[in-house]
Amino acid sequence: CAAGAGPFGNTGKHRPGPDPDRAERGLSIFEVSMRKQSVIFDMDGTLFDTETIFQEEWNRLARERGFALPPDFKYAICGTSGEAMNRIIERYYHVPEGGEIQRLCKERVARRLAEHVPEKEGARELISFFHEKGWPLAIGSSSPAHQIRANLSVTGLLPFFDALASGDEVQHGKPAPDIFLLAARKLGASPKDCFVFEDSPNGILAAYAAGMKPVMVPDLMPATEDIRQKCFALFHTLTEARLFFMKRL
Repeated sequence: CAAGAGPFGNTGKHRPGPDPDRAERGLSIFEVSMRKQSVIFDMDGTLFDTETIFQEEWNRLARERGFALPPDFKYAICGTSGEAMNRIIERYYHVPEGGEIQRLCKERVARRLAEHVPEKEGARELISFFHEKGWPLAIGSSSPAHQIRANLSVTGLLPFFDALASGDEVQHGKPAPDIFLLAARKLGASPKDCFVFEDSPNGILAAYAAGMKPVMVPDLMPATEDIRQKCFALFHTLTEARLFFMKRL
């Protein structure tokens, strides 16, 4: 979260969005803890420190084509997939169709991750904590299904997850809610009973649109005021999030 902010922002409490139908978001963490929830994790930038690798490859592809990507590219591309990602690639790489560049970037990243998948601080411990509580866990990631499974297998985390939802299974990627709604359906969970851990604004928007409880742990991009207002909670690290939940569950 933004420097100096507490888990619920600077006000010290959850600030619900403007939609009155989402009054469920106003539940205190104590009320939430009285019943079992499901947890959906984004993967890149949330559980694994892979967004930096993606940005390195995006920038390398640009340099190979004789130009440099502007700083705002990472904000536009992060959390997207499929055709939405293609449109962003076309705009920044000045090409008529972005599919080939998307394919090249993902192939290069996959080769690097086949050797080592760097975990975010506290990821394994947080996953284990919720697993021990008996809360169903899912991945809701813009990455293709084979890459999700490969990353979880390399790190040994695959057995902890009850469902995987990928960008290649839905028509609309983040910030649309499709991926997270698919993950909830696979878990057999109601959206209102799902926490979503995300690092990107696009991911928070997707979780919010799905009617879930977005928890942000920023990676490359800080939370804007608009994004903060859509978060159930914000933390600096996954370790901070685990300690917070441990005290209340």
